[in-house]
Amino acid sequence: MTVVLDGGLSNALVDRGHDLADDLWTARLLADAPQEIVAVHRAYFAAGAQLATSASYQASVLGFTAAGMSTSTAEELIRRSVRLAREATDGVPGRLVAASVGPYGAVLGDGSEYRGNYGLTAAQLRDFHAPRLELLIAEQPDLLAVETIPDLLEAQVLVDLIAQFDVPAWLSFTIDGAQTRAGQPLADAFAVATDAPGVVAVGVNCCAPREVLPAIELAGQISGKPAVAYPNAGETWDAEHHRWVGEPTYDVRLVPRWLDAGARWVGGCCRVGPAGIAQVAAAVAARSA
Repeated sequence: MTVVLDGGLSNALVDRGHDLADDLWTARLLADAPQEIVAVHRAYFAAGAQLATSASYQASVLGFTAAGMSTSTAEELIRRSVRLAREATDGVPGRLVAASVGPYGAVLGDGSEYRGNYGLTAAQLRDFHAPRLELLIAEQPDLLAVETIPDLLEAQVLVDLIAQFDVPAWLSFTIDGAQTRAGQPLADAFAVATDAPGVVAVGVNCCAPREVLPAIELAGQISGKPAVAYPNAGETWDAEHHRWVGEPTYDVRLVPRWLDAGARWVGGCCRVGPAGIAQVAAAVAARSA
C-alpha cells in the first residue's frame, strides 16, 4: 500500500495571506491562527492526501520561550499541533496524522537544517529532542515524521529515541547528491536505520526532485525498509532573505519511478501545494488501478 503525503505547510499558509517572516515560521500560527493550520490540512486531504503532517517542524520550547512565551504555553502549542492535524482528519477512516520532528537546525531559523554540523554533542541533541518527542507522543499521533535531518549524528540520536519511546516513525534526510547536507555518505546515513526498531520507512525530503530516485534506491538497499520520498519543488532556500529562489522542477512523472524503487510514502515538501499533491495522488491511483 502507498500512502500519499501532504505538501508544504508554509507555502500553503503564505498562499492564504500569512506572513511567516519571523523565526517561529509556521509555528507562530499555532498560537495566532490555529484554525488556519486546520484549513491547510483539510485542503491537502481534499487534494487526495492520506496523511497530515503536524505544524511542529519548527516548534520547540526553546524557540517559543525565546519569542517571549512561557514554558507551559510552549509545551501546550507543541501538543496542539498534533490535535489540530487530528481535527482536520474529520474522523474519516484511513486518514493519518504524523507528528513532524524537524532537526535542531530548523529552530535556529537560519537555514542550518541545510548545513548540519551544529557543533553540538549527541547528549545536547538528545536533551533538545527528547522533551519535544514526549510532548508530541502524548497526543498519540499515528507515527512520527522525523524529517529534513541533515546530519548523521542527529539521525542516530533520533533513532535511539524512537526505540526508547516505542513509536513508529519514518526517518528522512535532506541531502546534497550522494551525501547528507553535513557531507557524510548517504550509505552511512541510511545504515543508521537498518536495525532500528520503530523506523518503518527511510528516505529523503526537502531535496531536489532529481535527487530522489538514486537516494531511495540506496536507502532500500542499505536499510531493507520501504522508502519515503517527498522532495521540495526544486527551488533553493535563501536563508539570508528567507525566501525560495530558482525555478520549480517537481515533475509528477517521476512518481511512478519512485514507487518502482520502493517508495511507499510519497508526497511533497516546501513549495509543493495542494494542486501538486492532487497530481501525486492521481499518479499513485493510476499505478494502483
